[in-house]
Amino acid sequence: MAAVPFLPKPVFAATHRFNHGAFDISVLSDGFITLPVEIILPDAAEDQRADIMKRLGGDAKSAPFQANIPLIRTGNDLILVDTGSGDNFQASAGRLAGNLKAAGVDPASITKVVFTHAHPDHSGATVTPEGRLLYPNADYFVSSAEWSFWMDPNYEANMPSALHDFARGAQRDLSAVRERVKLVKPGDEIVTGMRVVDTRGHTPGHISLELAGSDPLIITGDAATSNIVFFEHPEWHFGFDTEPEIALANRKALIDRAATDKARLLGYHWAYPGLGYAERKNGAYRFVAAE
Repeated sequence: MAAVPFLPKPVFAATHRFNHGAFDISVLSDGFITLPVEIILPDAAEDQRADIMKRLGGDAKSAPFQANIPLIRTGNDLILVDTGSGDNFQASAGRLAGNLKAAGVDPASITKVVFTHAHPDHSGATVTPEGRLLYPNADYFVSSAEWSFWMDPNYEANMPSALHDFARGAQRDLSAVRERVKLVKPGDEIVTGMRVVDTRGHTPGHISLELAGSDPLIITGDAATSNIVFFEHPEWHFGFDTEPEIALANRKALIDRAATDKARLLGYHWAYPGLGYAERKNGAYRFVAAE
């Protein structure tokens, strides 16, 4: 990984903090994961891949993707959006717990955890290695479609084998919060001014969050996994999308809406802190980082 330009020192222990409407938001890092070119750019021609992979900070075979986790304070609530990898994915991730400690945040003070979806780099740190809830006083919010998909007791028969490891991880994490889970659907509010948005496709129950303010702020999860690839090439697929065509359509709609509404976007796997805007350019889009 010598080509990676944004290795943190340490992993973004200093948080990026900003206000949006009634929300005080800190973006903490969970580190980064590394994805292969075949997953990142399945639709790209060979002569397109080299330039994009270099701009992503990688090499011809793979590139790093940051993991940006919003911690949101509003009223009496302290809300975490996704829990990161813990020790259940790649060794370069799982830094959230340390960065929360560095920021002076007690895990017991988290009142709500919202899962955008239940892939291991988003829900893998739900429990400690000893099996205890890392955020013991929180309620856990997950879309009802996401819960139904991953909690299928017959997943081995009903899902392709490529999803079996994901399903085992999702069942581990979701089962751990069964007694504290709140199932939601698009249009529901987590708290006043924080609305669930349907961005199905990456997984069958993937959600994003829209926060009210003078302009919208949309926490995208993995609706658009790269702020380079899918802004510049909104017609391209992503290799880890469970429903590729639905994901593509919803991704294009999300980015186009953001460009129209001048909405701020916060992306999970975008260059830290993942905050910026979409602008139309040459029939596609470009990402403009927020200052």
